[in-house]
Amino acid sequence: MVGREPERALSAPAAVRSRVPLGLLLTLGGTVALILSVGVAITLGPADVSLVNVRDVLLNNLGLPDVPVRAAKNAIVWEERLPRALVAACAGAGLSVCGVVMQSLLRNPLAEPFVLGVSSGASTGAVVIGVLGLGGGILGLSGGAFVGALLAFGLVLVLARFTSGGTSSVVLAGVASTQFFSAVTSLVVFAMADSDETRGVMFWLLGSLEGMRWDDVALCASVVTTGTLVCLLSARSLDAFAFGDDVASSLGISVARTRVGLLVVTALLTAALVSVVGAVGFVGLVVPHAVRLLVGQRHARVLPVAVVAGAIFMVWVDAASRTLFAPTPLPVGVGTALIGVPVFVALLLRRRGRA
Repeated sequence: MVGREPERALSAPAAVRSRVPLGLLLTLGGTVALILSVGVAITLGPADVSLVNVRDVLLNNLGLPDVPVRAAKNAIVWEERLPRALVAACAGAGLSVCGVVMQSLLRNPLAEPFVLGVSSGASTGAVVIGVLGLGGGILGLSGGAFVGALLAFGLVLVLARFTSGGTSSVVLAGVASTQFFSAVTSLVVFAMADSDETRGVMFWLLGSLEGMRWDDVALCASVVTTGTLVCLLSARSLDAFAFGDDVASSLGISVARTRVGLLVVTALLTAALVSVVGAVGFVGLVVPHAVRLLVGQRHARVLPVAVVAGAIFMVWVDAASRTLFAPTPLPVGVGTALIGVPVFVALLLRRRGRA
């Protein structure tokens, strides 16, 4: 028995080392899969576009070897499908990061922007600006969505504080916040918007990637990149939060300041994405759990893999949503909900079984 102790001592570090390359391998492999997914998704649709066409259009617009490209193909790929696919990838990546961070900070596997009402609050803020025009000259659509997201999450924290304060209270408070802000949004739309505005707003609220432009890509990419970097720099703090506030505080982490700062980052990420693509739910619930099953709990590994996995997930959900029901596209939020709700129910049943 004594002779086996060195083997045990060596086996644990070896196991840890073997998992570090796994996270890197999945990130690099996922990046390649994401590039291929975007390329294939661009070819899907009523117009006949091949991967060769996609390559030629990219080379042409990036100023690389001049390749003759038809104007129609260039318009379809460069002006329509590529921005849409890139915004879908950014949305999936950002919402996945939000889910990872919220689940760690709140120590609740059910936490994500949609479930906690942040997406509904952001939708309300954006609709108030877009339909009523209140503060539009100061805030803009993204600013209104950000304020709405902060108000929604503040309401969740207040409601949870005045109840038992447990993780289940946070989820229940999120449900209440979601219903309240959804009701406010519906009231504003049906009372103040005309029929055309109502149809457009309701489709957008279900998650829409129609009409994406390159400025939408720039907004989403910059916000997601910045937010992800901030969260990656806080990966060790997120690891500590998973063991509770006392453990995090004993490790020298400013619990209140770190929690508030990271929650503001997730609110900003959610608000920016909702202002562009609408209230897409359950991405931040499904992807983090799948990633943790692959790479474990350390956030230095979870966050990068979640970024590429969430991006791939949204690219393919969007591709399926716009092709399976052509010529009328299905709102992308419906597609994520069809996948996310069964996962949500499974997690609830799993938690009940452990209780």
